[in-house]
Amino acid sequence: MRSNFETRAMTMVAAAVAVVCTTVLTGCGGANTVLPDLNTVPAGVTDLGAKAYRATSTGAANTAAGQDLLTGGLGKSGIASTAAASLTAYADPANPTADELRRNAIQSNYRGLVDNTANGGYGVLYGPNIDLAGNNTRGEGLVPGVEYTGVLDDGSGRKRVTMVVQVPDSFDVNAPCVVVGPSSGSRGVYGAIASAGDWGLKRGCAVALTDAGKGMGLYDLGDDTVHRIDGTRATRSVAGTLSHFAANITDAARAAFNAAFPNRVAIKHAHSQINPEKDWGTDTLSAASYALYVLNQQYAPAVPTTNSKGIRFTAANTLVIAASVSNGGGAVLRAAELDTTGLIDGVVAGEPSAQPATTAGYGVQVGGVPVASYGKSVMDYFTIANLYQPCAALATSAALSEVSVYNYLGLTAQTTTATNRCTQLAAKGLVSGATTADQAADALSKLRAAGWTSDNDTMHNAHYALGNAVIISMMYTNAYGRISVADNLCGMSAAAVAAGAPAAMAATVKAASYATGNGTINGTPATVIYNDSVGGAKAWNLGVSPSTGVADFSLDAALCQRALFTGVDTVTGATLTAASTPTKAQSDAVRAGVAEVLLNGNLRGKPTLMLAGRSDALLPINHSERAYAAYNRSVEGANSKLRYIEVTNAQHFDSFIAFSGFDTRFVPLHTYFVQAMNAMYANLKNGTALPPSQVVRTTARGGAPGAAPAIAAANVPAISAAPTAADQIGFAGTSLNVPN
Repeated sequence: MRSNFETRAMTMVAAAVAVVCTTVLTGCGGANTVLPDLNTVPAGVTDLGAKAYRATSTGAANTAAGQDLLTGGLGKSGIASTAAASLTAYADPANPTADELRRNAIQSNYRGLVDNTANGGYGVLYGPNIDLAGNNTRGEGLVPGVEYTGVLDDGSGRKRVTMVVQVPDSFDVNAPCVVVGPSSGSRGVYGAIASAGDWGLKRGCAVALTDAGKGMGLYDLGDDTVHRIDGTRATRSVAGTLSHFAANITDAARAAFNAAFPNRVAIKHAHSQINPEKDWGTDTLSAASYALYVLNQQYAPAVPTTNSKGIRFTAANTLVIAASVSNGGGAVLRAAELDTTGLIDGVVAGEPSAQPATTAGYGVQVGGVPVASYGKSVMDYFTIANLYQPCAALATSAALSEVSVYNYLGLTAQTTTATNRCTQLAAKGLVSGATTADQAADALSKLRAAGWTSDNDTMHNAHYALGNAVIISMMYTNAYGRISVADNLCGMSAAAVAAGAPAAMAATVKAASYATGNGTINGTPATVIYNDSVGGAKAWNLGVSPSTGVADFSLDAALCQRALFTGVDTVTGATLTAASTPTKAQSDAVRAGVAEVLLNGNLRGKPTLMLAGRSDALLPINHSERAYAAYNRSVEGANSKLRYIEVTNAQHFDSFIAFSGFDTRFVPLHTYFVQAMNAMYANLKNGTALPPSQVVRTTARGGAPGAAPAIAAANVPAISAAPTAADQIGFAGTSLNVPN
């Protein structure tokens, strides 16, 4: 590891002088002076060039001249506003321009990661207008600069990872820094704009964003259209090498599929057949390398007798922080594990999808009491959630009492279907109890036994109403197994919906999908479809299982997806065969894909801050952050520089806090991501010690649902440099011990 920022800055100055000196063939070292190394694009990357986004005030954000790097020209007010439709309107809704799509993609991605209400903290504790010290000093918060776009491929033409490097005009060549931000969730290239992007641009760092092989790659099997890299749409043949994603299917097979299953689409993360998650770490490292190339293109002197720039910025003289949240948090951890050259200096992982390769050799305790279930893979616990969450949501302790929350999420209308799920689980011997109440209580107890906690109880209903477990179970089984879209794994596909059934996607919806979609099959613009539903294909939440004959949230598909992970029939326990549904071969493929994405726990001594919300019911902390912290210690021992921060009254989706009922219960975890970034920068630049592992005890806003009082600094106390003994996270032997 390099020592500190000052030493590296001196190295940078010396390197810059050397470059300038050697550009004169007969000077400095004489006639035999060797020309400096040439700046070259990293292997596998195609540089699509740079574009200036230098707006300093809000206005006409429909063109590049009216946009900036951070807010797409919308500013703090425009990011939060949906009232002024003119801010994000398309001149031609059927054919949005690349600049219009960029503007709207930045807005939707920023809003997707944070609560954009003032009472929740937007514009007060965080947001484009808030500086890194927490002060409201930045007006609308626009950041002018230059943006480069690159595409990483493996030579197959199918990988197509999009990378964007933003260089703010405030970049300091004498104190260079890069923040690398892989996207959260399945989002596109701007999927870390509100986290890594916001902090890095305010600090004056270059920001390297990447979709890590995910993104809004929507392929319409009906008309053979794709997204180009810039978000505009074209047929696959017209898009050519600028196609973001098209399913690997022949025209003959596509025609046959369309005849049997009309109006279906493929989504890149689910249907690329390359298991993109296995490369999230290497994609993050490639984005960091591309960022150094971009900085040299911008600032290094030209090398005489060539058409190239020299090399002024390297990993040895440029501060590099890999930082993101959720799936992006998992990606930066994996990048650190794979970084054998010292490219990354520090890591900040917020609510990461951290999947340990083993549960052997370590444990997790809470208040000194061992946790029974920890360290499960994403596919393991999501297929469990997909089975039991809708029934568990009816349990007394899981109920959200706020009627407005129920109505907003559609829970009231789904009570009958959830009751059917409980009844059918009981009929198949998967829950016990003679009444719905008893069955729901048992389903909730199974979730707790599988690693969820009582802090998660009231989040199960919201997560299932939004389809999170269904969407992830469908997408990730396809992704891990490298399953073709034409295979309809477990009887499921993706399509737009009208009257509950698959329908042709509106042209304007498809045209805008790069900006509106988040890379998942969450209804915008496509929904998970249960093809095998009795009476014909229906949206998953309306699915009638053939084995039950009732609307039960497509239970048979959930049973199939669980079997893909376990290798046995979910009801009978019989080993899968070539004739079973799913087949043994499909299960073997899915489980092999899961094995490819597990983390090894070796962060190579890199300073790392990992954050989690204690109430996270999407990525349960016993399986993710707590388990990974313990695993890392078992692997690295005393060399570990990982610090783990667990925040009470915080959960996975800060954007949920805008909902009535969630506003009273939860605080934004994003405020702690900003603090962690500040702490990491201070550590790498000045040698300031990282804060110890700890529980940060926040205070919920309380009040009336939908009218919680405005958040104050007292609700979100700072991460402590010296936490009390009662708040310290430590180890009891080989077990991580988290205080109650």
